[in-house]
Parts: sequence; structure tokens; C-alpha cells
Amino acid sequence: MGAATGVASAVAVFAGLGGLVAYLAGLAGLRELRRVGVPGLALVRERLPGPEDRSAVSRPLLQFSTEDGRVIEVFSPVPSSRRTPLVDGSHVPIRYDPADPRQVLMAGHERRPLEYGFLGLGCVMAVTAIVLVVLDT
Repeated sequence: MGAATGVASAVAVFAGLGGLVAYLAGLAGLRELRRVGVPGLALVRERLPGPEDRSAVSRPLLQFSTEDGRVIEVFSPVPSSRRTPLVDGSHVPIRYDPADPRQVLMAGHERRPLEYGFLGLGCVMAVTAIVLVVLDT
């Protein structure tokens, strides 16, 4: 019975630590999504495929100007889709980091479900660890 108790305790510790890490990753991701960025509008520019471009899904370029007047051009963080077509010449709402304007978030594409998934996984792992400890005693 002593060996089984040790194994269950070790699994409970690893499950609890893994759950804590997943939960904290979810919280950090949600905090990052809520960070205060500078809102703006970006012009969608069609990206001309080059010989090195072999990806099936290309991401268009986004062009915008910062508060201090610099013109920035970055690849879109998300590809064009049926739900959100990124048509050449259209404008899309963005938020950019004033310290590094090349870090851009597009409105509606913040990976919120992924972050909530990490929070849920962390809670499930913590409950699993508690159940293992309770059943082991």
C-alpha cells in the first residue's frame, strides 16, 4: 500500500502543478488581450506572392500610421477567411502596442476561446489533484 500511495501522491502533485501552470497561462493570455493598446484603422493591402511564398493561406499586409506619424506595414495576424474577408483596399480596426507597433491585434481575433480553454484545463487538473489526494488518504 505504501508504493501505491507514493505513486498517487506524485501524480496528484504533477496534476496540481500542471493545472496551476495552465491556469496562469490562461490568466496571462486574457490579461494580454485586455492590455491597453492604441486603437486605429489599418488599410488592407494585397500581398503579391513571391517565389519563396509557398503557403496555401497567405496573409495580407496591414498598413497604418502610428500616433507619432510613422507608417507601419505588417502582415495580418490572421488570414483572410469567409467570416472575415480581408479585401484589398478595405479598412480593419486594430490595436497596436505603442512600444512596438509591429505587435498588432485585430478586433474579433483575440484567441479568447484558447485562453478560456487554458483556464478550464487548469481547473480540471486542480480538481483531479484534489480528488487523487482525497481518495489516496
